[in-house]
Amino acid sequence: MSRRKTSLILGGMFLTLLLSASVMLAQDTVARPAGWDEYSHGDNTAPDYTVVFPQAAVNTITITISPDNWQAMQADMTGLFGEFGVGMNRGAMGGFRPPEGDVQPGQAPPGGSPRQPPAEGAPPEGFDANQMPPGGRMGGNFPDGMAGGGDFTDENPIWVTADISFNGQTWTNVGIRYKGNSTLSGAWSNGSLKLGFKLNFDKFEDDYPTVKNQRFYGFDELSFSSNFRDSSYLHEKAAADIFREAGIPAAQTAFYAVYLDYGDDPVYIGLYTAVEAVEDTVIQTQFADDSGNLYKPEGTGAGFQAGTFDEATFSKETNEDAADYSDILALFEALHAETRTTDPAAWRAHLEAILDVDEFIHWLAVNTVIQNWDTYGTMAHNYYLYNDPTTGRFTWIPWDNNEALSSGGRRPGGSSGAFDLTGTGDTWPLISYLLADPVYLERYVYYVEATINGAFAPEKMAATYTALHTLIAPYVLGEASGTADPALESVDTFKNSLNQLIEHASQRYALAQAYVSSQPAGN
Repeated sequence: MSRRKTSLILGGMFLTLLLSASVMLAQDTVARPAGWDEYSHGDNTAPDYTVVFPQAAVNTITITISPDNWQAMQADMTGLFGEFGVGMNRGAMGGFRPPEGDVQPGQAPPGGSPRQPPAEGAPPEGFDANQMPPGGRMGGNFPDGMAGGGDFTDENPIWVTADISFNGQTWTNVGIRYKGNSTLSGAWSNGSLKLGFKLNFDKFEDDYPTVKNQRFYGFDELSFSSNFRDSSYLHEKAAADIFREAGIPAAQTAFYAVYLDYGDDPVYIGLYTAVEAVEDTVIQTQFADDSGNLYKPEGTGAGFQAGTFDEATFSKETNEDAADYSDILALFEALHAETRTTDPAAWRAHLEAILDVDEFIHWLAVNTVIQNWDTYGTMAHNYYLYNDPTTGRFTWIPWDNNEALSSGGRRPGGSSGAFDLTGTGDTWPLISYLLADPVYLERYVYYVEATINGAFAPEKMAATYTALHTLIAPYVLGEASGTADPALESVDTFKNSLNQLIEHASQRYALAQAYVSSQPAGN
């Protein structure tokens, strides 16, 4: 081949590559909003935990929602939960959508459409106190064999666009929606603007291409807990930190002072706890491979009772288009295999090939020590299951810890605060079946003792609680935020909550020690 011909061929290849690169660059290049910075807004930045989840500072953000979007959000919430601020009776039902009926005059939020609440003490028409309402859950004790769970409505609130301001920068057309279950229903019925919400930074990229792949310092999604019914404002954060320190995968958290502008000037709506999204960065940063199936179970099937599997129970948060639930079905099969009673060693081996049993027992021990009511063992929700491709096993990930660190609530077996969970029967088989096995019971006892001497040691928790209380006090009482948190019950209630948490840790330590000492030798 001649030198000239070779040069022409090489030149043609170079030109083809150049044109291809130009086309790709043109496709990937979009006009960005003013102030866009690739480090803070782009998707090639690793999640910056020091900025988004500071551990010794309170971040401040302002959320700006157009009047039209604000009205749409409030009208949607009115349709889901009834008139804003009605404080309607929830009784045995929890906060359900009010019955359809004649619309009565009354105050509604901007854009809201008031509905007639039920009469005081009266359930919605057609409600049967002995049955689980569709899409809902009961608020009291559950009949034998029924795992509690489910949402107070069968729909999520709507997404709308908002602008987020933080540290002198702005993120435009960010997706925002209200989120929560009993906390959302309760705060809405109480007439509080301090509602839990979620942010998704590229939710509306199809409508607004200028924010394609928009991120917040490497994060695509963030969840904001309102700390509803938590006079200390510390439960969500402290519990997540305890789990992670114990070695349980759990979301990072941080405190945020949140201001809201929905048409006039920004108003302070309170101190929130920002929570990392499991499907976004938890599985990305706490696992070697984030390509596995992630499930967020909710409802009766999430109790893992025999014969209760339902695809609708196991919401897929990753790989949604693949309608393959064989891994969940395999877990059901392994848990309920006959070998549990006929050949325990074989049963354990089969189960451990599908579920990280040691990690689950570790979670159960920590969860019991800190008294976390609103999760598996009392309610069939508030956890994720991640099928880790590197091990082929499910890992248990706790979620929504605002009910933790409290002496109230219920535990399996009807014994408030009990460490002995062997009386849960078939309602919660992941607990009762495992702790009925001597090998697993010994491991549980070991982790209970390890927790009170490590991640939840009383002296350590006293120092942690004190430091966090001091950090957030100016934003709760108003010294740093200009006004007190709207949900603040009283100054004394907030101040007293610190000693209550410290005392709770000491009490749990003493009870755990007594339980460990009561176990036969070898446990």
